[in-house]
Amino acid sequence: MNKGEFVEELAEKTGFTKKDSKKALDETLDIITEALEEGDEVMFTGFGKFEPRARKATERINPQTGEMIDVPAKVVPKFKAGKTLRETVEENLEAVETEEGLEVEKS
Repeated sequence: MNKGEFVEELAEKTGFTKKDSKKALDETLDIITEALEEGDEVMFTGFGKFEPRARKATERINPQTGEMIDVPAKVVPKFKAGKTLRETVEENLEAVETEEGLEVEKS
């Protein structure tokens, strides 16, 4: 599902116009982004938690040249799924091995 499809679904379920649904989604994402910019976490009980997470500096190998490069420490956004969301996904989907590897299918 992409953003446009999400907006359509939101409009259908809430009775909002697509324009109002898009505005509500955009503002929600802005609020989450602003909280993360401030170093705060955003938690929706049962759904999950967005939080800024620090990554330590590391050395990596450039696969094209084989030389070592320094990757500086940085802060990245992280999402941890809540219990209700995890359980819902686990109940409705299953991992299936195929020739290409693991794939997700409806149970």
